[in-house]
Order: sequence, then C-alpha cells, then structure tokens
Amino acid sequence: MQNGRTIALAMWMIAVSSLVHAKQLAIVTDTANTTTNVSAVDLIKIINVKIHNWPDGKPVTVIMRDPGASDMQLVLHRILNMTSEQARAFVQAHKSGIMVADSDDAVLRFVSSNPGAIGIVDLYSLTKNVNVLKIDGKLPVEHGYLLSGN
Repeated sequence: MQNGRTIALAMWMIAVSSLVHAKQLAIVTDTANTTTNVSAVDLIKIINVKIHNWPDGKPVTVIMRDPGASDMQLVLHRILNMTSEQARAFVQAHKSGIMVADSDDAVLRFVSSNPGAIGIVDLYSLTKNVNVLKIDGKLPVEHGYLLSGN
C-alpha cells in the first residue's frame, strides 16, 4: 500500500511540474481599445500584418518578444507557422507594422501607451494597464484557448 502511495505521489508531482512549466500567453491591447474578442483567423491576420486597422479605424501595431526567444515558440507554431529564422526575416521585412521588445514589461509599457497596439505576453506578466483580448471567445485560463500549451 505504501508503494502505491509513493507512485501516486510521484505521478502527482510530475503532473504539477508539467502544469508549472506550461506556457500561458495572453494577447493584450491598450485599455481604450473597444475590441474585446478576436477570432483566431483574424488574430493570425493581425500578427501577419494582413489586417492594418481595428474596427474603429485606429492603425494596428504589433509588438512581441524576439521570435527566437523560447517564450515565442508557441506563437511561432500556432500563429505564424514559421521557424525562428523565418519569423525574424518576416519581422525585419515588416518593421512598420511589427516591433520587437526585449521583455514582457517592455511589451506592456508600449501597448499601454500606444493606442492601437497589440502585444503578446506571458499571462503572469499582466497588469491593469492593458486589456486581455479573448480569442474565439476564450480567455487564457479557459480550456481550448489558442495560446495555451508547453
């Protein structure tokens, strides 16, 4: 019986460890932005600089971490469908619509002070100075959220 408890405890610890390491990203906008939900299809178009304006007419500026950063692998896989090298070249080619920041704090500062900006940050970096966009009606903590995973 004790051996069974030890195995159960070990399995629980592995599961908790996996959850701690699971990456949760959030899409954020400035607090004046009236958009609260975006479809995954439109988000991909925004990040790929195919949608240039919000519904209210404000220009969209995308700000993200360096595509080579480990935090961005989920974005590269699920949104850009590119390798790190391809994403870097893409960002270079679209400097007028995409900015790169060196930290989540820098992304949050830029988004909070630039109307029309949209950023990608770790869920645990969020502040009250930005709004979190729903993707297909889901927030980062909800099952099935596009940018949830390892």
